[in-house]
Amino acid sequence: MNAHASAPSILASSGVDADRARGLLGEALAGADDGELFVERSESEAFLYDDGRLKSASYDATEGFGLRVVAGETAGYAHSSEISEGAIARAAQSAALAKRGYQGVAAEPPRATNEKLYGEDNPLASPDFSDKVALMQEIDAWARARDPRVVQVMASLAGERRTVEILRADGRLIRDVRPLCRINVQVTVEREGRRESGSSGAGGRAGFETWITPDRWQEQVDEALRQALVNLDAVPCPAGEMDVVLGPGWNGVLLHEAVGHGLEGDFNRKGTSAFSGRIGERVAAPGVTVFDDGSIAGRRGSLTVDDEGTPTERTILIEDGVLVGYMHDRMSARLMGLKATGNGRRQSYAHLPMPRMTNTGMLAGDSTREEMIASTKRGLYCANFGGGQVDITNGKFVFQCTEAYLIEDGKVTTPVKGATLIGDGPSALTRVTMIGNDFDFDPGIGMCGKSGQSVPVGVGQPSLKLTGLTVGGTSL
Repeated sequence: MNAHASAPSILASSGVDADRARGLLGEALAGADDGELFVERSESEAFLYDDGRLKSASYDATEGFGLRVVAGETAGYAHSSEISEGAIARAAQSAALAKRGYQGVAAEPPRATNEKLYGEDNPLASPDFSDKVALMQEIDAWARARDPRVVQVMASLAGERRTVEILRADGRLIRDVRPLCRINVQVTVEREGRRESGSSGAGGRAGFETWITPDRWQEQVDEALRQALVNLDAVPCPAGEMDVVLGPGWNGVLLHEAVGHGLEGDFNRKGTSAFSGRIGERVAAPGVTVFDDGSIAGRRGSLTVDDEGTPTERTILIEDGVLVGYMHDRMSARLMGLKATGNGRRQSYAHLPMPRMTNTGMLAGDSTREEMIASTKRGLYCANFGGGQVDITNGKFVFQCTEAYLIEDGKVTTPVKGATLIGDGPSALTRVTMIGNDFDFDPGIGMCGKSGQSVPVGVGQPSLKLTGLTVGGTSL
């Protein structure tokens, strides 16, 4: 992970002497607890093919740096899109104002790593622009040929290559090249004047060649079409309290929203989370073990090092129903007397790092989904979620189901529309009565927002049975 491992450093290619940058950073951090110079260069592109034509194609290139000085609970931050010695010097002066006579003890630097969780692929370089457009034309034609009820197809591709360099107070320059790509397909079908849609997508930290092989994109088309056809037969969902069975994979977004944010270190340090001060307490049913793991090779939420230079790792948050840990960046770890877990993330060089999730999930159990459904007299089987909202302070959430079915006398019966799950994270996890043996991650489509910053994430879980959840819908 040395700066010279594969290419000239961003600093060097911008005409900035690394030793001079180290000197400026060192002066700014004198007497501070922590801080770094974060330098970034990124390129991204996005294509949208809709209704038989290329609707948009965009390209964006950005570069810049952010310099942070941390003194106690205060962080001074200055950033610029100009990478030059003069700009770094001005930023160092501004950020250093956070100290205001403060005299702290420099925090231990992050441990070093030679591990790499992904290659330095460039999704923008290959395949060619014309090949990407031709691919989306092929997706459109293939989807329409699958079923005569298909009336609209939307396909999108997005790729980026982000290179970051983190200059630490100890003089170490940490470099990480982060590829990311994603493909999405939405299919709309019509029957007797009724229109319904379904969507599917996939992606990860690799080049497009990994994700746009015919079997991969055809799988996305088939899944989107399957969901759309199911929704053609859906009836309004009944409302009320009922047992709910959740399918595996992407439904882990419920965990992410309902409990994940509440387990981020900053909310707990400030006492604003429903989980604040509850380490060692039972917060979930026995058997529920929740983790965050940014060290899984190639996954969308993974990072070789976080945006402070800390190697990512697997952090157990809830073990067998008991709260055992939080996710930390360097600041929340230091202020809480704990160790950083590699969860310091930022949207770009223009943003301060904060504790954020990477790939969050729940470990598998030993039940089968068939057993869960068979044990349910009246309930809801939620195969897929759409979006959701959560209030961090009390964990209250609302989730929309994009594919759901009634369970009647132990059998999956009618598909339903308009189903929402309403509850709160802390109590929802205590209602888990069966945990599936079919753990899966989402296909690589997650984005997470917090304090105005968005970052790519992963979620995962096995099938779950929860008793007595409130289901919003249309009373019948």
